[in-house]
Amino acid sequence: MEKAAGRNKTQRVLSLYNRLMEGCTIDKDEEAARFHVDTRSIQRDVDDVRAYLADAAADGNVRNDVIYDRREKGYRLEQIERLKLSNGEVLAICKILLDSRAFTKREMLAALRKLIGCSVPKKNQKLITDLIRNEAFHYVEPRHRTVFIDKLWSIAQAIRGKRYIEIEYRRLKDRSLVRRKLRPAAVMFSEYYFYVAAFIDDRETRRTFDAPGDPFPTIYRADRIAGLKVLDETFSAPYKDRFEEGEFRKRIQFMFGGALQKVAFIYKGLNVEAVLDRLPTAKILAEENGAYTISAEVFGKGIDYWLRSQGEDVIVLNKELR
Repeated sequence: MEKAAGRNKTQRVLSLYNRLMEGCTIDKDEEAARFHVDTRSIQRDVDDVRAYLADAAADGNVRNDVIYDRREKGYRLEQIERLKLSNGEVLAICKILLDSRAFTKREMLAALRKLIGCSVPKKNQKLITDLIRNEAFHYVEPRHRTVFIDKLWSIAQAIRGKRYIEIEYRRLKDRSLVRRKLRPAAVMFSEYYFYVAAFIDDRETRRTFDAPGDPFPTIYRADRIAGLKVLDETFSAPYKDRFEEGEFRKRIQFMFGGALQKVAFIYKGLNVEAVLDRLPTAKILAEENGAYTISAEVFGKGIDYWLRSQGEDVIVLNKELR
């Protein structure tokens, strides 16, 4: 009997805790009828949840209190928004995900459902869902229609464990499959696609590249990785020589690899802020009559595509390898 009573109390407390975390309001009379106990037992359960939250706050976690809401006539969790994303934050993230067009439609809709279900109180979930319903319905998935999230996770674990990977990669120019043994460095996202930055140690393979001595990683689009094997062989990566994808990402456009170079140009368009956002390393050197002289450090050929896309708004002054 004592064990059964203990299990029943545990179930009640966990049920109360879960629903409070979801933003529900707890009515003592309803809970007492639900669990076939008196209201004093429910009050003790609420006090137990309150004590647990106080201990969690003392350990450095976010402070949350169970309070009695006279208007709702029940107990609710105060400051739940500090543990969960706010409604506005979830809406913004949903919009960013939809605009990214990074996943198949099935993956995207599943991710949105999970994000809303885990991050928004139940009473607000329909509101968020309604606000993105039309955009989700008309979502256009990427043309490759490839599911690769598990591969990305395996590569991320290989990076963490400093393990080589072997891939079969479908090249863009002739659609042929090539096999590569790689030292993975980073997983990145840009312009609708996920990419893997990796180093090739094999000198014979590197000789076939435009710049065999390029010390920077090669970029592979994740959806073109037809086969992946994480090898047991590990590599050394001293901290002082670590690859910093944040710095690399600031200097690469459209995920085209290549040598580091410095480019200078004049921008005569209307929105110089867009240029500075597109080129995070860009600096304004001078401004005269609405024409800006700008310099930036960039990797590879991607900058050429961007400069040409600006038409008459850009005049290239010079480019030099660093």
